[in-house]
Amino acid sequence: MTEYQFIVKARAQRRIRLFYQNVARKYKHTYDIDDFIRDVQNAVYGIYQIEKTLLRREPTLKRWAGYHMAHKGKWYFAYTIEGDTIFIEDACHAQNMHD
Repeated sequence: MTEYQFIVKARAQRRIRLFYQNVARKYKHTYDIDDFIRDVQNAVYGIYQIEKTLLRREPTLKRWAGYHMAHKGKWYFAYTIEGDTIFIEDACHAQNMHD
């Protein structure tokens, strides 16, 4: 099995952080910084399972045409592969999986 390197593009990083920032804003009395860090880390850890334990899928979003898609928990990732490097182009939480 090929050992891949991962490059997470700024757009994907921003989407993950922004989603959980919005959660923190909405649930400010019950969602704290520890919850935020845990949730962001779990989403990012899912990225490193792409092409190892996560299946490659056809994208369900039109804006992801031309990419591969993987799903881990509540997160979907759009990515490309060039040689032994996986580029994570975008991320989308299950609640936002619509065009």
